[in-house]
Amino acid sequence: MTELLIVLALIVVNGLFALSELAIVSARQTRLKAMAAAGKPGAEKALALATDPGRFLSSVQIGITLVGIINGVYSGEAFGSRAYAALREAGFQDAIAAPLGYGSVIAVITYLSVIIGELVPKNLALRRPEAIACWVAPMMSTVARIARPAVWLLDTSTRLVFRLFGQTTVKDSQITDEEIAMLIAEAEASGVLETHEREMIAGVMRLGDRTVIDLMTPRTDVDWVDVNASPEEVRALLIETPHSLVPVGEGSVDTLIGVVQARELLASVLAGHALDIRPLIRKVPIIPETMHALDALAVLREADVPIALIHDEYGNFEGLITPTDTLEAIVGAFKSDEDDPDAVTREDGSLLLSGAMPADAMADLLGLSLPTKRGYTTVAGFLLAQLQHIPRTGEYIETSGWRLEVVDLDGRRIDKVLATRHTSGEEKSSKGD
Repeated sequence: MTELLIVLALIVVNGLFALSELAIVSARQTRLKAMAAAGKPGAEKALALATDPGRFLSSVQIGITLVGIINGVYSGEAFGSRAYAALREAGFQDAIAAPLGYGSVIAVITYLSVIIGELVPKNLALRRPEAIACWVAPMMSTVARIARPAVWLLDTSTRLVFRLFGQTTVKDSQITDEEIAMLIAEAEASGVLETHEREMIAGVMRLGDRTVIDLMTPRTDVDWVDVNASPEEVRALLIETPHSLVPVGEGSVDTLIGVVQARELLASVLAGHALDIRPLIRKVPIIPETMHALDALAVLREADVPIALIHDEYGNFEGLITPTDTLEAIVGAFKSDEDDPDAVTREDGSLLLSGAMPADAMADLLGLSLPTKRGYTTVAGFLLAQLQHIPRTGEYIETSGWRLEVVDLDGRRIDKVLATRHTSGEEKSSKGD
């Protein structure tokens, strides 16, 4: 009975090493840092082990190897001979009793070692890696100190082998956008996040990758007023435009000199003054089209008037951006501002997409993969890049299980695109009749 308890104890010790190894390796360092800041016992030691896993893994491997050797020798000595004697008494010959007796003992010990010493502890470690890491870290740190000479030898040898292959043992802790998206999707599937929360987080992630040209109101859609316009023309524009900020130009939209606020004009008129926009023109920042959206948001926060004009590398006016544009990139367009939604799902499951829909939003909706560096920002630009010419109504491309067909043109501008699933996975394009 004592021999059995010793063997079981060795298997449990092996399981403790396996539990510690997987828990420390699987624990997220951000969680460990937060737990250490909150004063969680063992969190700082767990973080130290996770930051430099080489020595820790060496000590664990020493422990597992020693326990395995001792357990194999002891169990074979303690139970192998007894199994051999029992088989001899049962009438088996020596040639059969010896291998069968020792083999059966090895099979049972191996089975118990795999279940109790490996699978069960590792499954437990995967369920709560950070909590278990904090619990086992003090003990593993002590083991590492005791076995320091052997640990140093193994760790140094491991580093040497990595150097021979031009590699390093430093863990790459970089997290990709795809991994974050997978975590968010898992959180939504498990009910931790609501669908709208997941969509907002995805919008924030897209915003970080976008430039202002992806969010801007293009120059063709900008309502502007000439600085020399008559009071009647100014009044007509203010009645028609839904915007509270109106750019002011000198004869052309390419020569904008600032903006006026509709409420200031209204206050001036109500105060009995003539409708004159010149005294009310406000200077606004001018930003390049290559500026990232988050940098532009910082500019808008510092501006006296929350609007910025966007110019290209040649100094030409391209469009403008407001805080509302960045907010809509995260939560979607507001109904009061949305003349035409970016995507409409039809009864047959197909999608009617606006040509002005952001290309990355289309990619998320359809599950497409777009190149990181691309020369387009909209669905229309995506189609033009694929077709390499101005399309006619009815032309289409097929990519990643989707058929994208141009169904409406506004002059030469792609206005509407119909997205339908197709069975062929090959990319191709076709001209309409």
